[in-house]
Amino acid sequence: MALELRQQLKLSQQLVMTPQLQQAIKLLQLSRLELVETVQQELLENPLLEESLIEDEHPEPTIAEELKAPESNREEAEMQRELQKTAEWDDYIGDFASTSRQATTREYEAPEDGVSFEARLSGRTSLEGHLSWQISLSALNEQERHIAETIVGNLNSTGYLQASAEELAQDTGASPEEVERVLKVVQHFDPVGVASRTPRECLRVQLDFLGYEDPILLSLVDEHLEDLEKKRYKALAKKFKITFEDIREYLDIIVSLDPMPGASFSSADPVYVSPDAYVYKYGEDFVIVLNEDGLPKLQLSPYYMEDVSRCGQGKDKDYLQDKMRSAMWLMKSLYQRQRTLFKVLESIVKFQREFFEHGVSKLRPLILKDVAEDIGMHESTVSRITTSKYVATPHGIYELKFFFNSALGLDDGTSVGSESVKALIKQLIGAEDPKKPISDEQIADILKEKLQVNIARRTVAKYRMAMGIESSSKRKAVL
Repeated sequence: MALELRQQLKLSQQLVMTPQLQQAIKLLQLSRLELVETVQQELLENPLLEESLIEDEHPEPTIAEELKAPESNREEAEMQRELQKTAEWDDYIGDFASTSRQATTREYEAPEDGVSFEARLSGRTSLEGHLSWQISLSALNEQERHIAETIVGNLNSTGYLQASAEELAQDTGASPEEVERVLKVVQHFDPVGVASRTPRECLRVQLDFLGYEDPILLSLVDEHLEDLEKKRYKALAKKFKITFEDIREYLDIIVSLDPMPGASFSSADPVYVSPDAYVYKYGEDFVIVLNEDGLPKLQLSPYYMEDVSRCGQGKDKDYLQDKMRSAMWLMKSLYQRQRTLFKVLESIVKFQREFFEHGVSKLRPLILKDVAEDIGMHESTVSRITTSKYVATPHGIYELKFFFNSALGLDDGTSVGSESVKALIKQLIGAEDPKKPISDEQIADILKEKLQVNIARRTVAKYRMAMGIESSSKRKAVL
């Protein structure tokens, strides 16, 4: 068979992801704080993009007005917007715009004279730093301090030791006996029980430090933690020949101890949620307010625009034109993101009106396809715009994904949302008698008899575990 080279023409269609399209898709799935950071970065990198500090005398149509306009008018408005040099953020939702305008006139308290802002900030103390400070103040010699520092360096985030005495001895050149002796000193540092290897050892160190010598209490910690966890109180009362009241007193002491002494020094920063939108009830309707606080109003730099018109041919003009197209595409993508977010929220409010009126118990089944068909967009677009987005409602702050949930059938042929059933399960468990907690099977029967919700026991168990609620045997209180 001979090999030969040939040329041939082939016509095919394929989707090409241009950098501009990739940017538009990326902006859809950014959270509000990430969006602000991205816009600020673009302001630094693109000389033709700048923040507008002047209010526009001819505001654009609001998103709400534009969505009610005929399709031909929308297309014409979009064409005019592309030709404009500025993107006015405050006019997206008209009279119901967020407080971004007010933020520019907000008065702040002046910092104290002579004290910088950074000087009034305090760093969070780490567990390692807290223990190292105590080591430096202790009466340990140089070799013992080296062992103690090695012990501290092998602690996890909850304060437990992740190395054996033999491994620490090999690392420090000391004997296992010396390591054990220094380890006992470190375990009595603050927080007491740190550097323990097991929960039992941690609790015993704390009991010894507090001076408890009751043999029953020590035995409960040494040998019966699993029995206490599984609430086998009757067997424990029989073994130690004590009453349930005595067990309750022992439990109160054990519960007062800290099984994870290093957790309070965790370096993980809390996650703060900034809502992307607010939903308020105004009369009989619900008003959607996009949160644009902190988002700068963008415009093309007049100074550089003059350079674009003055430049002839060459690299300078190509560079400025490229940056101009990039800036205009960014402004258009930002507007399209806000417009899409508004439309999706408007659809969610329409489908989940009962939730906004009465709360989680009235949340109805909803899927991405329902919203996508309602607003005439693809499901993937709805999925992206609801990722990492939060909305403040009259009943709390929720992620947009929360409003999409599966359905459970009712006896009358209708359906109810899974999140509503979870709320009902949580309500039933919250109202139960602690001495006689209701089982998963009983919960399923109650939901079926009183609310006509067809749900299996294993489904109740799955929802209960998803909410972090223990089984009825572990919820049972001491008699």
